[in-house]
Amino acid sequence: MKKNAFQDYLPFLFLAVVAIIGVFIPALPGFSDTGKYSAADIGWILVASSLVFLMTPGLSFFYGGMVNRKNVISTMMQSFIATGLISVVWVVVGFSLAFGTSFHGIIGNPTTFFMFQQVGSGAPWSLAPTIPLLLFALFQMKFAIITPALVVGAVAERIRFTSYVLFMVLFSILVYAPIAHWTWHPDGILFKLGVLDFAGGTVVHISAGCAALAGALVLKRRKDHIEKKELQPANIPFVLLGTGLLWFGWFGFNAGSALGANALAATAFATTNTATAAAGLSWVFFDVVRGRKPSALGFCIGAVVGLVAITPAAGYVAIPQSIFIGFIAAIVSNLAVHWKSKTSIDDTLDVFPCHGLGGMVGMLLTGIFATKAVNEAGNNGWFYGNFELFKNQVLGLLLVVGYSFSVSYGIFKLINLIHPLRVSEDEESLGLDLTQHNENYHPALLSVADNGALKEEDELVH
Repeated sequence: MKKNAFQDYLPFLFLAVVAIIGVFIPALPGFSDTGKYSAADIGWILVASSLVFLMTPGLSFFYGGMVNRKNVISTMMQSFIATGLISVVWVVVGFSLAFGTSFHGIIGNPTTFFMFQQVGSGAPWSLAPTIPLLLFALFQMKFAIITPALVVGAVAERIRFTSYVLFMVLFSILVYAPIAHWTWHPDGILFKLGVLDFAGGTVVHISAGCAALAGALVLKRRKDHIEKKELQPANIPFVLLGTGLLWFGWFGFNAGSALGANALAATAFATTNTATAAAGLSWVFFDVVRGRKPSALGFCIGAVVGLVAITPAAGYVAIPQSIFIGFIAAIVSNLAVHWKSKTSIDDTLDVFPCHGLGGMVGMLLTGIFATKAVNEAGNNGWFYGNFELFKNQVLGLLLVVGYSFSVSYGIFKLINLIHPLRVSEDEESLGLDLTQHNENYHPALLSVADNGALKEEDELVH
């Protein structure tokens, strides 16, 4: 049995300390003034929060189906663990950093809502006056959960589980929370600049995409990538299931960002579905134009790119323009994936070309097609004669790209100094399912494990 080093005890000790602190946090009365709330809005945002939560297991299936069969469980687990990990981080300090009292528009005061104090009893969020602050915090929690989970796809098949857990915590605190504050807090620097991001084009997808690129560069290439081996996806039905769950959950992601059961939510729902449909078709048809066969994998990837691209625009653009957004985003990402395949960049599941570039395309097209006819709280874009919005979108995009990439690169480097990021060559060869979790996805591997591979893996780990 493995002899634990001190660092192996740290995650448990940190959780124990948080749990003990929680015992001594005073309980406050909740929802003392319910007259200002809308039952319809509360009901819809409860449903939307649940839909966004469903996206993380959906992402796990989406990623798990695309990796090599010996890394299915590890890839799914690295995404799915975010549901537990970031939930706790968000309650302790994440919500405060993102939505607490602003410090010069850069970051929230970590003590404002520390351990969710005042969240249950506080006044509603200024931009969501018809729902309790607690519900707003829970809705935002689901966004915080899925963002670091997205990065998994770029570093899959070679990163240590414990190292990635630490990355998620640091990314959530140092990257996600500041960008969310800049973009969605009324005092945030990007909010004041007039940058429009309806549901997370910058906050979620560009930040995760740039972090993914940083992780791929720090971790370097897999042996199979160096040898140019073409590995088949482990389970395409998993990818189809994951895409369906993501598409379904994304209605809560985008339509829920209207923060009420209203006409804007219906518009966001419609633009989300339309752009996604157009992007899935665009990817498949563009593949045919380039001499490839239409594939289930291609439609799924294209649909997800469409979901990403419409996210910042969903509540600001009209339905006809959402077709163009999905159509063009799929082509851009398709070409980027093809170009990346000819480089030495080992972004395992093309997170940067799909989420990073998809988010960028969506942000820029929001600056072009946004219109006050859809959302009075928004602005008119370049297409309607207002170049200023497009310029602001570009500035916001550049700031988020530079910040997310540089800080995430530093986080990966820092973790590598504390604890090795990458598994050994032998562990990579055996697969992370066995070496990181002592579990198997593919039945054929069970017999291999029984014949000694599992014993060999046990010796490697212990």
